[in-house]
Amino acid sequence: MKKLFATKTGKALAIIFGYSLFSIVTAWGFELIGGFIPCELCLTQRIAYYIVVPLSALMVVMVMTDKLGGNILGWGVLLLGLVMLAGGTLGAYHAGIEWGFWQGPSSCTGGGNMSSGLPDLTKKIVMCDEVQIRIMGLSFAGWNALVSWFCTLVALWGFSKRNRD
Repeated sequence: MKKLFATKTGKALAIIFGYSLFSIVTAWGFELIGGFIPCELCLTQRIAYYIVVPLSALMVVMVMTDKLGGNILGWGVLLLGLVMLAGGTLGAYHAGIEWGFWQGPSSCTGGGNMSSGLPDLTKKIVMCDEVQIRIMGLSFAGWNALVSWFCTLVALWGFSKRNRD
């Protein structure tokens, strides 16, 4: 563990891994234990975590075994940040739909659209413009945007040349 925290870039990697892992596990917990059903946009937002969590875990192992460091590590952390930036932007877009700032996709808002055929009546349909819960004023999409953008800022901090080592 000492190797991981020896550089600013390693610290950034550890923070990104921890926050992204915690976030996706929390989302699964709300779904599997809490009974909250994710909408289409929620599931799409998870793609960033499905990329960042295993990639950052691999990078952590590589740093701890001296197989990754320096500029390559810095560029890898930047890549993680860019993926989280995309996920956070999608989260902000989704939160804006929930707040009514803009219209969402017709297949996921305002009652849905039947262009793809009849819906599966055995499953509960969750619209992207309906908030299931707000925690401290933010929906799941809003929290996703904040966590993802925080990880992006951490990645930029870790990538910056000053004190990278």
